Amino acid sequence: MAAENFSGRIPLVVGVLPDQHLEVLQTARTLAEQLGVPLVCAYVDEASYLVEWDPSRETHRMSLHPEKDDEDVAAVRDGLGKVIGDAMGGGTADWTLRLLAGDPARALGRLASDINTSMIIVGTPEPGLGHRISEALNGSVAAWLSHHQRRPVLIVPQKKRPEAAHKN
Repeated sequence: MAAENFSGRIPLVVGVLPDQHLEVLQTARTLAEQLGVPLVCAYVDEASYLVEWDPSRETHRMSLHPEKDDEDVAAVRDGLGKVIGDAMGGGTADWTLRLLAGDPARALGRLASDINTSMIIVGTPEPGLGHRISEALNGSVAAWLSHHQRRPVLIVPQKKRPEAAHKN
């Protein structure tokens, strides 16, 4: 969606992932409703990379696994669309889903710049060893954005589950 399709309203960008904690979408929805602005939900496919970037036209990308690309992208898009639709159900915020390619932090930054968003919303890393290893190797999306963006970055923490809260 080009910036002119927002009817003069400056959108918010929210980074989304499959199985992401719902507080991210709930916070983004509430904020978008309170501000009366649209929400651009962005998923970044790390297994793909950009080969050409032209904001006025379609972005061209190449997959590191081209034989699985179309099916996997469609499945992720459909799954995320359902999760986002459920989280936005009953709300008044307009939203759209964008699929991006490459490094998540840089892709979210490019999108934010392209549509001139007022804020980027991301979640904290998911718990678990796999996510910790990935963050150690690739770095934190939230940390990179907060150090390299001129626009505000809202980092939404995951609420502690009741059974986990008493262990700490």
